[in-house]
This record gives sequence, structure tokens and C-alpha cells, in this order.
Amino acid sequence: MNSREAQSLREIAEKMGLGIYRKHLFLCADQSDAKCCTKERGLESWEFLKSRLKQLGLAGPNPLVLRTKANCLRVCVAGPIAVVYPDAIWYHSCSPEVLEKIIQQHLIGGIPVLEFVFSKNPHFSG
Repeated sequence: MNSREAQSLREIAEKMGLGIYRKHLFLCADQSDAKCCTKERGLESWEFLKSRLKQLGLAGPNPLVLRTKANCLRVCVAGPIAVVYPDAIWYHSCSPEVLEKIIQQHLIGGIPVLEFVFSKNPHFSG
């Protein structure tokens, strides 16, 4: 990597808030081969997540939450599927209504939404 690339990476990291975010939510949406839910349902959840995080000030120039649209999280049932890091807590059935609960209770309040949790890794979560 040359110095120009290194500088570009530093600028991107700063702009994205990579040094300050607290949580990162990955959502299985817009799959090339939709299996866990319909492509439309996944995209509806993704669009809700993006707009709601911005609306609440959790995303943007000083993000507390990063979000990533994943092509497939390899859990091909009861989707959309989401995982929150660094907690390593996995959620099923992530409709906009469920995502709202996850945002309010887990991402903001720090308490997982147990009725939709199907897995968690004790090596990461407290």
C-alpha cells in the first residue's frame, strides 16, 4: 500500500466513524438467491433499518451503530436474519417491527430482544 492509499483509508475510517461506533448490525437482505425470506421482505427491512438509524441519530457522521447489508448469513430460515456485533447475538424474523424493537431495546438500551434471539456466542457477549 502506498502513502496515498493509506491516507485515503484513514480519511474513510474517520468519515465512517470506525473508531467510535459501539454496535454493528449485519442484515441478510437483497440476496442473490433468497432463501430465508423473499427478496422484497429483506429489502423492506433493509430500507427501514437505514432510515430509522439515521432518523434516531445512530448513523451518520458520528455513528453509534454501523450497518451492513449481507448477501447471505447462511441461516436460510425465518428471515430476514440479523446479527449484532460485538455482542454476537443473532435474530430471526427481522421485519421492520422487529428491527424497531432491536434498535430500541438492544442497540440503544443494551438488552437483547430475547423473543427473537436464536443464538448468541458466549465468547463475545457479556
